[in-house]
Amino acid sequence: MAKAVVDSAACVGCEACLGTCPVEAISIADGKAIIDADVCIECGSCVSACPTSAISQ
Repeated sequence: MAKAVVDSAACVGCEACLGTCPVEAISIADGKAIIDADVCIECGSCVSACPTSAISQ
């Protein structure tokens, strides 16, 4: 797998991904999800949690 990335144009800032990340690599800034690539363990939990498909790997 690969590190998760956010399509900021598709992200609506709903925060559905925040609670799914086991290593807390996701934060919200300016109403958009931000993923810390240095912390991301490539588990994919956030990808399936995103209702707008804004997160991919």
